[in-house]
Amino acid sequence: MVIEHSKLNMASYGFGKFLTEFMEMAFTVWLYSFYVRTIGVDSLIIGLAVVIYAIWNAVNDPLIGFLTNRPFKFTKKWGRRFPWIMIGGIAYILSYILIFTPPDVDPHSGAWIFFLWFIASTCIFDTFNSIFFVNFASLFPDKFRSVDERRKATGIQTPIGIVGVALGALLPPMIIDYNTPRTFVINAGFVVIIGIVMLMLSIPGSREDQVTIDRYLEKHDIKDRESFFKTLKLTLKQKSFLFFIITYTLYRSLVISFQASIPFFVEFILEEEVQTLLSAGFLVGALISSPLWAYIAQKTNNNKKVMLINSFLLTIFTIPFIFLNSVVMALIVMIFWGFGLGGFWTMLAPVFGDVINESVVNNQKRQEGIFNGFLQFFGRLAILVQAISFASVHTITGFVEGSVIQPGSAIWGIHIHFALIPAVLMLIASIIFWKFYDLTPDKVKLNQDRIIELNL
Repeated sequence: MVIEHSKLNMASYGFGKFLTEFMEMAFTVWLYSFYVRTIGVDSLIIGLAVVIYAIWNAVNDPLIGFLTNRPFKFTKKWGRRFPWIMIGGIAYILSYILIFTPPDVDPHSGAWIFFLWFIASTCIFDTFNSIFFVNFASLFPDKFRSVDERRKATGIQTPIGIVGVALGALLPPMIIDYNTPRTFVINAGFVVIIGIVMLMLSIPGSREDQVTIDRYLEKHDIKDRESFFKTLKLTLKQKSFLFFIITYTLYRSLVISFQASIPFFVEFILEEEVQTLLSAGFLVGALISSPLWAYIAQKTNNNKKVMLINSFLLTIFTIPFIFLNSVVMALIVMIFWGFGLGGFWTMLAPVFGDVINESVVNNQKRQEGIFNGFLQFFGRLAILVQAISFASVHTITGFVEGSVIQPGSAIWGIHIHFALIPAVLMLIASIIFWKFYDLTPDKVKLNQDRIIELNL
């Protein structure tokens, strides 16, 4: 077992994971609810705004991955990833507050003002998010080289990230009043403060050592740089990457739709202020499962198998929410849902690391930023799924924007976009990953040995 970094350094990198999960939870859960439920803007208008935002969201990731994958003047001193992580991270955190400070206008006569503000603020936020996250995620397979070290690092980092998700879910309900827009601004202030602290804690883990920097500069040849579209074609020709991104996109559709549905589920179906309790249930399940699945992956030496098991578990534990209207049962099922999510989450980085290793062997160059950019491009399409499903379901079922009382059809509509659609998508993801993803433990070992030979 080759372990080159200390547990403390792995934990520091994990605070970057905390940051991205915390911010995403605070963003995804409250974005749609704030504009439709609290402000009262028409669902179709916000749905259209989300579609435009999602298109930009998808396009800017591969572009940023492509542009930041090359060396700059600061690379030799500061590293290829670290400067972008810091620049993007600070701006990413600060821009969060823009989303929840729209102009104070009537939601009906000024609906298109909200539309423009929504697009501008979310696109600014996401651009800096991409600069931060594409480089942060690209650092993982380059910094943690062996399969064993990746599993160990993930076992340490994932619980830290899960706490970030939990805090992103637990903090806002303590501050936010659905009927008072000002409370969203106060919440945003707390999010910014916590985000900055987490970014500072992640600095040691986000820095590249000099050996990694020199190895990259030695192997990089600016003359061999391929065009953006040629690189895209090359990445999609890799079978393992193609089916990994399909699985990842459907998984992200589950998570984003599930998270964005929670405020609607709590207010209109459970009709009790239990969002914090449900988040705690998810936290318990995920924290228990994360180290367990990391241990199982280490023992079985089969990343695909462990990820596949959790993919089916996520599907199974999403299904009950189609029918649930009991707080007690919702809490119990949420614990099991968190158990499946924690396991799937734990395996994402090691499995993607296996995909990156195969790309290095095939292309004989390290292109983590480009692969991460394209991965995020397809993963961001999940936002389109959420926007289209919410807008269409709410329109068809008669959801009344800004109202505290909803018709029975709208209640069933919430069940549909909360659980039915996500469960179907995750089932499809499970089947695709099972049938077509082809990186077996033997292939993973051969790729890792070849990378050592190539000194890449």
